[in-house]
Amino acid sequence: MKKFNLIIGGKSVATTDYFDVINPADKSVIACCPKASVAQLDEAVAAAKAAFPSWSALTYAERRDHLMQLADAVEARADVLMTMLTKEQGKPTKGFADLGAGFELGGALAWIRATASMALEPEIIQDNDLARIELHRKPLGVVGSITPWNYPLLIGIWHIIPALLTGNTVVMKPSEMTPLTVLCFGEIAKDILPAGVLNVVTGKGDIGAAMSAHVDIQKIVFTGSTPTGKAIMKSAAVTLKRLTLELGGNDAGIVLADADIEAIAGKIFATSFINNGQTCAALKRLYVHESVHDELCAALTAIAKSMKTGNGLDEDTDFGPLQNEAQLNIVKALAQDAKERGANFLCGGEVVDETGYFYPITLVNHINDGARLVDEEQFGPILPIIKFSDVEEAIASANRLSVGLGGSVWSTDIEKAQSIGSRLDCGTVWINNHAMVQPDAPFGGVKDSGFGIEFGEAGLKEFTSIQTMQVFKS
Repeated sequence: MKKFNLIIGGKSVATTDYFDVINPADKSVIACCPKASVAQLDEAVAAAKAAFPSWSALTYAERRDHLMQLADAVEARADVLMTMLTKEQGKPTKGFADLGAGFELGGALAWIRATASMALEPEIIQDNDLARIELHRKPLGVVGSITPWNYPLLIGIWHIIPALLTGNTVVMKPSEMTPLTVLCFGEIAKDILPAGVLNVVTGKGDIGAAMSAHVDIQKIVFTGSTPTGKAIMKSAAVTLKRLTLELGGNDAGIVLADADIEAIAGKIFATSFINNGQTCAALKRLYVHESVHDELCAALTAIAKSMKTGNGLDEDTDFGPLQNEAQLNIVKALAQDAKERGANFLCGGEVVDETGYFYPITLVNHINDGARLVDEEQFGPILPIIKFSDVEEAIASANRLSVGLGGSVWSTDIEKAQSIGSRLDCGTVWINNHAMVQPDAPFGGVKDSGFGIEFGEAGLKEFTSIQTMQVFKS
C-alpha cells in the first residue's frame, strides 16, 4: 500500500505515524496518509516564513509565471489526479452532466490561470501640487489554509492561488478524509515553486487547531462547518489573525408562478445535486409556488429516476457515494424525521446498496419549515420541496434561518426576480440558476455562513494589508 509524505520546505517528508484513507465506494483502505506532528507543523511554518521575503519581493509577473507553470504541470497529471480524487472522495470521474472529478480538476486549472492573470496595482488617492497619496497592498506573510472533504483540490486552489499571487507563502492542511489529491498536488508544486512557498501538512483536528493559534501564521482561510469556523475564530483571536471563513449554508431557491418549468427543471436538479449535494452553495431548500408545484415535482422526479448511483470509477455512474459514513448517517436521520412527519417521498429515501456510503437521489414534498430536512443543512442527495401560495411567505421562509450563503429566484420576469432576490439575506443571489461561481465574481456568506470574500479583485485584497504612502512635494 502506498505511503504518502508531507511537503515541507520543498521536500517530501516522512512521518512516524500514519492513518488510513478510505474509499467511500467500497470502504476499502486505499492509502496510508502521513500524520503530522505539531513539531512538523512548526517546521512547515518556519519554512514558509523563511521563504516569504524572497517570494514577496518578486513582481506579480514573476509570481504569475510560476503559477502558470504549476497549472501546466497539474494538467499534465490530470488523469492521475482525477482517479485519486474519485477513489478518496467518491465523485465519478465524469458523472452527471460531467460534474464529477473532471469538473473539479478543470475548475482548478481554470481558477489557477484566471486568478494568476490578476494583479493589485497601487491606487492614487491624491496627486496635486501639495502631495501625492498612494494606496499600496502588501502581502501578510504566512497564510494557513484549512480545507474540507467535498472539493479537496478545487477549494485548496481557491485558498492558495490568491495567497501566493499576492506574495504570501502558505501552509495547507487538507481534510483527513480526502488528503491524497492535495498531497499529490503538493508533490507537483514542490518542483515548480521555490522551497517553502507552499507546504502541505496532513493530520487530524489537532493540526488545524495548532494552525489557528500559531504565532507565525498571519491569516487563516477556512472552508467548512460553522461550529469549526467559530472555534477557529476564537483561537485566532489570541494572535489577532485575519480570517476568511466560508461556512455552512442551507440555500433556498424560490420558484415563482410564472417560471418556465420545462426550461428550469434541469438546472434546478443539477444545482441541487451537484457533487451529490455535497456543495456548500448547492440549492438545499426549494420553495415552489402552488400553481407550478406539481409540474416541477414531476419533472424533477423524472430526471432523478434516470440517474444511476454507484462506484465513481464505473463509466455509467452519475452519482457516487457520500464521502463518509458520518455524512450518510446525517442524511438518513433527516430522511427519517421527514418520514415521521408524514412527508411524501417522490423517489429514493431508502439505502439499497451498503457496499459503500451510498444514498439514492431523493426528492421530498408535502414538507414544511420546522422539519429537520428543511431547517438543517443535509449536505447530501436529498431535496425538500416546499409549496407556497404567497411570495412574501417564501421570502420570509428563505430568510428565517441563521445561515446566508446563497439563494436564487426562478422566473420569466427578470426584473421581478431581481427585486425579490435583493431581499434575500445571503451573500450571492442567482436569477434562474444556482451554485454557479467563477474566478472574477466575488463570493462569500453572511450571518452564520461566515465572512470575508473569495474570488476576483475583492478576494485578492483579503490576502493583503493596506499601506498608505503620502509624499509631500513642498
